[in-house]
Amino acid sequence: MQLDLNLLAALDALLEEGSVAGAAERLYVTAPAMSRSLGRIRRTTGDQILVRTGRTMTPTPYALAVREQVHDLLMQVQGVLAPSRELDLATLDRTFTLRWHDALVALSGPGLLTAVREQAPGVRLRFIAESSIDTPELRRGEVDLAANADRPTAPEIRSTEVAETRQVIVVRRGHPLTQVETVTAAQFAAAEHITVSRRGKLSNILDEELARLDLTRRVVATAPTERAALEFVRGSDLLVTAPESTARAAAEDLRLALLPLPFELPPARVYLSWHQRYDTDPAHIWLRDLARTALTSAM
Repeated sequence: MQLDLNLLAALDALLEEGSVAGAAERLYVTAPAMSRSLGRIRRTTGDQILVRTGRTMTPTPYALAVREQVHDLLMQVQGVLAPSRELDLATLDRTFTLRWHDALVALSGPGLLTAVREQAPGVRLRFIAESSIDTPELRRGEVDLAANADRPTAPEIRSTEVAETRQVIVVRRGHPLTQVETVTAAQFAAAEHITVSRRGKLSNILDEELARLDLTRRVVATAPTERAALEFVRGSDLLVTAPESTARAAAEDLRLALLPLPFELPPARVYLSWHQRYDTDPAHIWLRDLARTALTSAM
């Protein structure tokens, strides 16, 4: 059997996108060309791969079973065929996509960009927002570097802890809690809270700690980003619990006060994550080192 590696790329795109049009757009080919590729894949595998269900297409059981294997094979092929060169930062022309927590972009992004531009003026950084659902962009190669509070569990995703900071109470200046000598757990619980959650969750580790003290709090709202939560806080008597390093960076501009929590919480940690395919990529190693430095120094 003569194998066409173009079919492997087409199959990977079809399985990831779930449609002929989406796969065609991803590989920069026409929809008829991708449709022909799907026909060849069907004849080669003896499986329909994608079947129409109403207005959408659904992968077959075989397609679901081989999806990850197909992607891994394609990454291996690309790694073998990609030329290996020494890193020349002066001529490096590359775009890196970074999915970082919004507060980390604001805190460390400018420093990272400055360092990148000084060393490799042809490199572009593409910061994209975090999703409200877990997404596999690192595995698919759509994101080069992630930075947030989550340590990945997938075995093919590498991660390293680069920083940590304590959690603090953030309120507006003049808030009633700023008038007391020491905030108690009861006073903290009695206040009205806003939480930061991409998924809109109303509870978190704070509620578990308060429950151990036989206390409960009232969460009146959630915000998808820390900056949005701070905007709510500065115009009301709401409070938010946030990492000190990121909150302090915005406190002066927004006229906010930071107060210590009345109980111990684990520190907020920051993890830098990437797919193992980039372990030995010189340009990626260079970017990881710069990102680690930018995050650590800002925290």
